[in-house]
Amino acid sequence: MIPARVHPLLDATGELAARFAEAGHRLYLVGGSVRDAIVARPSGDGVDADAGPTDFDLTTDALPDETEAIVRGWAESVWLQGKRFGTVGAAEGGRRYEITTHRAESYLPESRKPEVAFGDSLEVDLSRRDFTVNAMALSVPALELIDPYGGLDDLGARRLRTPLDPHVSFADDPLRMLRAARFIAGLGLVPDEALVAAVHEMAERLTIVSPERIRDELDKLLVVSKPSPGLWFAVRTGLAARFLPELPALALEQDPIHRHKDVLAHTLAVVDKTSPDRLLRLAALLHDIGKPRTRAFGPGGVTFHHHEVVGARMARERLEALRYSNDDTDVVVRLVELHLRFHTYRLGWTDKAVRRYVRDAGPLLDRLNELTRSDCTTRNPARAKALGRRMDELVARIEELRAQEELDAIRPELDGTQVMEQLGIPPGPLVGEALAFLLELRLEEGPLGQDEVRRRLDGWWRSRPGSS
Repeated sequence: MIPARVHPLLDATGELAARFAEAGHRLYLVGGSVRDAIVARPSGDGVDADAGPTDFDLTTDALPDETEAIVRGWAESVWLQGKRFGTVGAAEGGRRYEITTHRAESYLPESRKPEVAFGDSLEVDLSRRDFTVNAMALSVPALELIDPYGGLDDLGARRLRTPLDPHVSFADDPLRMLRAARFIAGLGLVPDEALVAAVHEMAERLTIVSPERIRDELDKLLVVSKPSPGLWFAVRTGLAARFLPELPALALEQDPIHRHKDVLAHTLAVVDKTSPDRLLRLAALLHDIGKPRTRAFGPGGVTFHHHEVVGARMARERLEALRYSNDDTDVVVRLVELHLRFHTYRLGWTDKAVRRYVRDAGPLLDRLNELTRSDCTTRNPARAKALGRRMDELVARIEELRAQEELDAIRPELDGTQVMEQLGIPPGPLVGEALAFLLELRLEEGPLGQDEVRRRLDGWWRSRPGSS
C-alpha cells in the first residue's frame, strides 16, 4: 500500500509520464525521492522541506535518443551532458528531472570512468544501484512500488545493504563505499556485516575514483546534521586513509589540552558542533591535522606548538589534491591558520587586540568565532564556561568598537595618492612602506583624523634611516 504522502509525486511527474506512455515506454521514479517520501523525511537529495520534492531521478526503458525526443517541447530546458551514459536532463516548472535508460554500469580495473550498457529490465537496473533503500522504484502514473531487493524492510530496520553482493556493488562503483558513510550519518542506517567487511577488503579500490567525485561525496557527508558516524566509518574501514590520510593519523596523538583519548575524537566532536556550513565543517575537520608533525615532549607534557601554521600548509596540499577551488581552499586554510588566534589574547580584549583580530579574520569573522567556540570540547564545566565567557566578551567588544569605528573595513586613513602628495614621492615601494606604517598606526590607536595622521606620517618619513 503506497502511503498517501507519496501521491504528491504524481503532480510533478504525471504529465511527463503520460508523454512516455503515449510513446510506448514506461517511466519510474527511483532513488531519494522515493525513499524519502516513504519515510516522510526531507533530505539533501533535492528535497526542500517547505516546497516538497524539486529534483527527481527517473528510469525508463526508452533509449536516450527516444527520451530526448519525448522531453523536447515539454521541458523548458534540456541538457545532454550525460546522454552518452544514458541520462537526459530536463527542467520544467521549477523542477529538475534526470531520466536514465535502464542500465548496468561498472568500473573496469584501474578505470576512473564507468562502462555503461543499456537494457530493458527494471529489476536489473535496480540491482546495479548503490543500496537497497535506493533500489526501489515507483511507477508513474500508476504509483506501484517495485521493491525486489527489500529496501522497504531495510528502511524499517534502519539497515544499510547493497542489492547485490557488496563486492559486486563496490566493484561497479567504488565511490559507493564512501557514499555508505553519508547514509550511515545522514539517515542513521547501520551497515550490515557483509558491507563493512567488503569495504575493509576493497578500500584501496577507492583510489581509482577521480578526486572530484571523492570531493563532492565528502562535501555531502560533511553537511548532514551529524557527520561523525560516517567519518568514524571511513576511518575504521580504511577509506579515509585513501583520500584524507591526515584524518586517521590523528588517532595516534594524545591531546592533553582537550583530554580526549586522541585528537581524532576531538576533531570529530568539533565537526558535529559546528553548523552545517560546508567550508566551516571542512575547516573543523582539518583544524588540528598539524598536530602529529608538531608533537613535542617537555616538562609540562605533550605540546603541539605552531600546529595551526603547519596544519594550514597541510590543509592546502590536501584540498588541492582533492581539486577544491582556489576560493574554497583559501577560506578553509585561513580558518585553520587562525583557529588559535582567540587564545593569544588571554589577558583581555584591548581595542588594539580587537582591531587586529577583526582585520585578520576579515569576512571569515563569524565562521572563525563559531569554529573557536566549537573547538572547546572539554568535559570540564568550569573550563567550558570560562571559554564561553571570554568568547562572549570578545563579541561584545567587537560590537562596541563597530559602533565607534569602521571596524569591518580597517584601512590606513590616507590612500596611496594622498601619501605620494604628502611626501612628494613617486609610485613605488616607499608608498607601500608608508601605507604599512599607517595601517599599523590605525590598528594600534584607532582613527586619528587627517591632520594628526599627516603629522605622524611626516615624522615617520623624517625618522627613516638615510633620510636627510
